[in-house]
This record gives sequence, C-alpha cells and structure tokens, in this order.
Amino acid sequence: MAFEPEIDHLLHAKLSYVEPHSNALSLASIGERVRAAFRTDTIAGYDLSTSPGISYRVYTNSQTIYLDQYSGKILGTMQGPDFWQNAQQFIHQLHLRLAFRNKGDIGKSIMSWAGVILLIILPAGLMLWWKQKRMAIRWKEKPRLVWFDWHSLIGVTAFIFVTILAFTGVMIGFEDQTTPVFYKLTGSKPTASPDIKITPPVNAKQLSPDSALKIAGAALPGVLPFNINIPGAADAYEIRCRYPEDRTPGGRSKVIIDPYSGKVLYAEGSRTAPAGTRLRVINRAIHTGDIFGIFSKTIVSLASLALGFQLISGLRMYLLRKWKKKEKVKPA
Repeated sequence: MAFEPEIDHLLHAKLSYVEPHSNALSLASIGERVRAAFRTDTIAGYDLSTSPGISYRVYTNSQTIYLDQYSGKILGTMQGPDFWQNAQQFIHQLHLRLAFRNKGDIGKSIMSWAGVILLIILPAGLMLWWKQKRMAIRWKEKPRLVWFDWHSLIGVTAFIFVTILAFTGVMIGFEDQTTPVFYKLTGSKPTASPDIKITPPVNAKQLSPDSALKIAGAALPGVLPFNINIPGAADAYEIRCRYPEDRTPGGRSKVIIDPYSGKVLYAEGSRTAPAGTRLRVINRAIHTGDIFGIFSKTIVSLASLALGFQLISGLRMYLLRKWKKKEKVKPA
C-alpha cells in the first residue's frame, strides 16, 4: 500500500513512463488528439502528472487513455481495472475493514480495536525485553533460543515505528471520535462543504480546462493541479491539487470553479486549511509513510514487515516449546 503508485508504474511501464521535455501540451491539444483517435468516446477528466517522467491519463466514458503529454502520442488504453489494480483495491479493503462488505462497519471496528490491543501489547513486549536487553543472536544455541533472539532484536528495533503506526491507525479507525478532538485541541472548525448550484446561462459556453487550471493556480498560488473533471451542463469544475511538500498521492487541496463565469466557489489548500484539518492530514501522512516521501514510506513498510515477523517468530517459539513438552512426556 505504501508504494502503490511506484508499483503501478513499474507494472505498467509502457503506459506510465515518458521522456521529459520542457513544456507539456495544453489540455485543449491533448483533448483534440484523444477525440480524433476515439471518436465515440466522451472525455470525463484528466490526470496531470506532477512528475515530469510520468504520463498523463485521460478518462472517458469507456476507458482510461495513457498519453505522452509532450509529444501527444497515445501510449495505450485500459478498460477497467486489471488484476493488479483489483488486487490493490482488495488489499485496501482488507487493511481497512478485513474486506467485509455490506456488513456495516464491523470489519473497521475489528481493525480499530486490534490497533488498541496492539498499543497495549507493545509496551508489555518492551518490558519483557528490558529484563534481558538482548541485542545479539545466539546462532549456536537451540532453535527456540535463536528464534527468541530474533524476536527480541526485531521487536525492540521496530518498537517506536510500530507504536507510531498503531497510534495513528487508531486515530484513523476512530475518526468519528478523534476528528472533533483535533479541532478542539487546535481551537479551529472544519470548513463548511460548499452548496454548489450551477445554472447554465442561455447560449453560454463553458471555460476551457486550461482556463480553469489557471484560475485554480491563482486561487491557491504554488499548487500543482493533478486532476480536473470535465463538467456537465449543470456541474462545476473540480480541480484537485497538491503543493510541492504534499507527498500523498491524493493531495489535500481543492478548487471548485463555476464553469461559465470562472468564479471560484471553493478553495482550500493544505497550507491554509484549518489547523484541525491539517492535524488530521498529518496523522494520515505519518500512518501511510507519505510524510517524507520514499524515505518514510520505506520505514513504514519495514515496520509493517517487522510486525509480521513478530507474529511468525512468536508462533514459531510457541510451537517449538509445545513440541518439546510432547517429547518429554512421550512414553519410552
């Protein structure tokens, strides 16, 4: 999950990677090329890569089109999610709610309380380690002792990182209770969701996507837009953006624009959002490892693997002890 974008790009290398050049084509030009190649498709939106070596995506009513934003070359298409993307979705749901479907929030509740239990188990494990403070592997000892040493070493090394993951995960799992606390602690209030109602003027034309991007950039100076929809007659432009320091793939900034007048109906950036919102975003970024990019995602991934190893090594020690007891009582 931490490296989803990177893995997706590697698995779809021919669709994802492009040779960077100085300037990307306008969305108007890209749209013309897509409409010329796929005359029966209707463009629904664009993904604009904020990395110069990654291609643009054009979403239509029937497929996703990958395109070199510098040359305009169409790299390929995809109709619906493939095996890897379906696997991604399943892993997400497994992590969030044990992949339970149509059963309320029972899966999410189980995962959230598992995080609470983990926060109790972790200090207990640290106290057990503190008695011996072992930081070495006794390779020549019995297998159970070797497994014990590995269990102790990995556990104490990953303790801080796993604790942070568990704590931030609990904050997310119980967000209905924790989010109000974030706002109370910071003395802030969440931004009210805008009530968007678009009445198309008679014979009026919508602004072009390129114009909408310029307006969004002026509303939130310094942002990098990465997604824009093509609105229907009574819909607004919704432009999702990120600042350079925003590592999360989804970004945390958004601008909503009237497609006829160009009026900004809503604009909230991660730099200027209420303090409670920013605290919530930081909590999520820490949990996913996005906060410092590749470095922190690597740490989060290793901590997750360490937690899995603790389960395996603990079970292994238990089984070795159980087998040893059986051998002792075995009749001669």
